[in-house]
Amino acid sequence: MPVRVAAIGVSHWHSLYDSAYLRHLSGMPDMQLVALHDSSAAIAAKRAAVLGDPPVFTDYRRMLAETRPDFVIALGRHSTMAETALYLLDQGYPFLMEKPMGVNAEEVRRVADRAAAKNAFVAVPLIQRYHPFTARARSLLADGRFGPVSHIYFRLNRPTSARYVAWDATWMLDPKEAGGGCLRNLGPHGLDLFLFLTGEEVEVTGAQLSSRALEHPVEDYASVLVRSAAGILGTIEVGNTFPRAGTDGEWKIAWRDAILILRDGALRLTTAGGEEVTAGEPGEPLALAALRDALDHWRRGAPPPASVHDCLRAVRLIDQAYALARRTGGELA
Repeated sequence: MPVRVAAIGVSHWHSLYDSAYLRHLSGMPDMQLVALHDSSAAIAAKRAAVLGDPPVFTDYRRMLAETRPDFVIALGRHSTMAETALYLLDQGYPFLMEKPMGVNAEEVRRVADRAAAKNAFVAVPLIQRYHPFTARARSLLADGRFGPVSHIYFRLNRPTSARYVAWDATWMLDPKEAGGGCLRNLGPHGLDLFLFLTGEEVEVTGAQLSSRALEHPVEDYASVLVRSAAGILGTIEVGNTFPRAGTDGEWKIAWRDAILILRDGALRLTTAGGEEVTAGEPGEPLALAALRDALDHWRRGAPPPASVHDCLRAVRLIDQAYALARRTGGELA
């Protein structure tokens, strides 16, 4: 029998666009999408029409009571994520929830604490962990032949935030509903990657935000400096100022004796002996890999590959960055 899955908060653009979790789920023969929820009946119906017309609900509590799914994909506004997560935990549902899981670290901490107390399955699709760059970097780190790590750089600059409006998620431009701009939304990708590669405690040492390009009340570009406990430096840049579909991005990790860079779809490992270039594009969408892996872990009875606790570590750094930007005058210049 297929796994019966329900989705909450499908006005979030990742239901159909970008990560497109529900499109990917619909293509899995061992999964059945049994119901959709959104506070907007019109948006829920619009999403359902693309996904085979499962039943739609405006009250997720009623949806869960009537359909009793095996697993839940929880999206929704950042401002409602923590409340939804706590309800799912109290009702005993295993689920995958999109980051950031709340508008601040305190909200996410409450979810993490309850998940730990209940030994519950709460997965978060931190998709940069599935990138070929990450796999290569971790392999080279384990090999240890290039000396100590010096620094890590991550830039993820996505198209204009007008895409949120086009994809029925205008709430992303509201600081109260979204909890911030690109740093709150895209920052977890870069910060989790730094945490994942270093495996150390991390602190924010510098931060600046700008809304100059798009002139919205949330930032459209952010730059955050971090340092690991052992002294590895990190620069995380995220934004919504790329002028077309696609991404202005770069991933880099530098050792004493080598640098690995992902840029323009190619992985370049540069050493004193020369340069080795290999393909750097994922073989499948990162979100599909993360979704499949989370479901596989749940069905095996294993802990999630990336959890609410991992999300919390990144969100704490985001809160630190916002606070530091406010103190130093680097907020929304």
